[in-house]
Formats: sequence, structure tokens, C-alpha cells
Amino acid sequence: MTAPTTTDSEYDEAEAVPEEGGRAPARRYGVLALAALLVVGLLLGYAGGLLTPRLTRPGDASVEAGFARDMTTHHAQAVEMSLIAYRSATLPEVRQIAVDIATGQQGEIGAMQTWLREWDLSPTGSKPPMSWMSDGTTVTDGLMPGMATPQQMTALRDAQGIEVDRQFLTLMYAHHLGGIHMIDAALDETDNAEVVRVAQTMKNTQQTELNNLRQLQAQAARG
Repeated sequence: MTAPTTTDSEYDEAEAVPEEGGRAPARRYGVLALAALLVVGLLLGYAGGLLTPRLTRPGDASVEAGFARDMTTHHAQAVEMSLIAYRSATLPEVRQIAVDIATGQQGEIGAMQTWLREWDLSPTGSKPPMSWMSDGTTVTDGLMPGMATPQQMTALRDAQGIEVDRQFLTLMYAHHLGGIHMIDAALDETDNAEVVRVAQTMKNTQQTELNNLRQLQAQAARG
């Protein structure tokens, strides 16, 4: 598994009709700016990961390696959903939280992929996904806790108007709940100081975003 890219042409397409006066549509500029932010976030994450202490290196079947690999996949879907919402959501507040989630989680992907390289481990590993979790949580239909199904992702891409906001908020709320479950498992089982620090930051951020997502769900329901 390699660090996911987020510059898919699906998100860089501009509307065909220019705005009055011949200016390029503002939404295209925004999407390109977000793409640049994601690249910067990924690079900053890589740089942060280089600060990981090297006295001990987790093994291939370790909790730390499993967490880094699986959370990278989990985060990648969150980034994808956020890009869809940023492009198509109706409420400015929804588009803003989508930016926050996409840029934040892209940076965390960079950090986790750097850990694996510094530990001399493959991005994919030899163990099945979620096998590092001692509570018995398993992958269902190829999906980790909270992840959207292919059908739900298709529905989000095809949604129009306020339905984009509503579907994104519902899916991301469940996604964060699943992510926190995985983070808690890692925090319970690792004593790696850098992994603990980053995982705790992830949890704090996602808990705050859960409250914001809940408030936005009420707003979107009225819309």
C-alpha cells in the first residue's frame, strides 16, 4: 500500500462556463488551492514522521505497524469523501469542515507512512487488516470500522444539492466513530511515544469534529 494520492482528475475538473466577465470560476480555484494544501499537508506529515525516535523499531506484526497501515487506508477514504463534499456541498460550513478533515488527515497519512519507512517495513505488510486489534474487531466486506460501502460512496458522488451535505455528514460521522475505535485500540496497546502522541491528537481532533458534524447535521436537516 502506498500513500494515497488526492489529485485525481475527478476533483480538478472545472465547470465549462466561465463566470461573467470572463473570470475563471471561483470553485475551480478553490479545488486547486485545496489540492495544493493536501500536498503540503502530506509533506509536513512526512517531515513530522522523520522525528520518530529510532531506538526501537516495531516489527511487521506489531500494533504500531498495523495501526499505521490500516489508519492510512481509513484516512484515505475520509480524504476522498471530504474532497467530494468540498466540491459539491451546499453549506459553506460543510465545505469548511471538509477542508479541515482532508488537510488534517492527509498530513497524518504522511506521518504514518514515514513511520513505516523509518521502521524498514512495507506499507502493506503480511498480516490481514485489523489483525493487530486484540478486541476481535474484523474487516467486514473489506471495510474497517466506520468506512462507507462502495454503494454509499457512489451515492455521495451522484448526490445533488443539500443531499451532498446530508450524506457526507452522515457518512463522516460514522467514519469518525470507527476511526476513534481503532485509535483507542492502538492507545491501549502501544507504548511507542510518537505513536501515542499522534494517535491521541487524532482522537482529540476527531472528537471535536464529531460535535461539529452533529451540529451541521441539524443545520442540513433544516436546509
